[in-house]
Parts: sequence; C-alpha cells; structure tokens
Amino acid sequence: MGLVTCTSCARVWPMGTPTCARCGHRLQSRHANALQWVWAFWATGLMAYIPANLYPMLVTQTLTGTQSGTIVGGAIQIAHHGEWGIAAIVLIASVVIPVAKFVAIAYLALSVQRGSARHLHQKQHLYEIVEFIGRWSMIDVFVVAILSALVQLSVIASIHPGPAALTFALSVIFTMLSARSFDTRLIWDGHAAPAAPEVS
Repeated sequence: MGLVTCTSCARVWPMGTPTCARCGHRLQSRHANALQWVWAFWATGLMAYIPANLYPMLVTQTLTGTQSGTIVGGAIQIAHHGEWGIAAIVLIASVVIPVAKFVAIAYLALSVQRGSARHLHQKQHLYEIVEFIGRWSMIDVFVVAILSALVQLSVIASIHPGPAALTFALSVIFTMLSARSFDTRLIWDGHAAPAAPEVS
C-alpha cells in the first residue's frame, strides 16, 4: 500500500519517509538484520538444548542414596511403571516439540533467504503454530520447580533441579526469541504482485 509504520509511536507515513515527524524515530519497512538475529538465537538455543538432554533434569536425594535422570531416562522410568500417557506427554513436550520448533524456524528462515514464493499461507500458519506452542515449552521447568518446592522432607527425601533444568530453560528462551525475531513480512516479499491490467 506504499505505507510504513513507525515502530515507536505507530504513526503511519508514506513509504520513503526517512524519519517519523511525531517522535523522530527512523522509519524502516523491514528489519535489516532480522534473519541474522533469528539464526543467532536459533544456534544458541540449539547449543543449550544438547546438554539439556545429556545432563540430569532432577536429582533425588533419599536415605538410601542419590538418584538422577535425564529427560528421556525419566520418561522411560515412568513408562516402566505403566504410566504410558504421562511418559508420552513428557517426551512430546521435552523432545518432539523442541526439535520440531528448531526444524520449523530453520525451514522458515531458509525459505526466506532463498526467496521462495511457494506455500506462503502454509508458512504463515507454521509460524503461528510455532508462536502458539512457544508459551507451553516451559512445562518441564515448571514441573521441576514445583517438585523442588514440594518435596523437601529434610534428610528423608528431597528433590533438586539438575544442570539440565537451566540449559533446557535457556534453550526454550532462545528459541522463543528466535521466533519473535522472525519478521513474517519477509515471507510475503517473495509473492509477486499481480500485473496491472492494460488500459486501452
């Protein structure tokens, strides 16, 4: 439409206006370094996700000793006790969804870099799904925090968060920042505008 919105005060100006006359903020239609921020947060989140699956998420101390388990190991133990539904929820929330978010964000960023104009509506919907599930990605950290607060029975039994709790939380935070940094308007830049009809 030939318009640009000020990201500071939300005033709309004609395209090509250098600065906002209301607040003095520099006007730009697209964030020049949006994809760089996306990849930076994405890579940091991926680096934090690897130790989140290698180190213990919970450390349980009892009179008989100390036990610790990773995310996948805890899900396997839950499944051995017959709680298949809970084990599936843990695996989906801790493994399937985070990996799917990494793949989805990378796919969107690569498609924008290549200037792909295919399946634009599906890409927009994919981004909205990633944004929606991002708020539920901290469920594991919440469970660890609740257990650590409730199960404190002095020397009898106590539960503490393991090293993986911090790295998993950092991984979720950085993937959310990566998704937030993605400018969805870049998806539609690859859409060719229809040619204007000729006037005879």
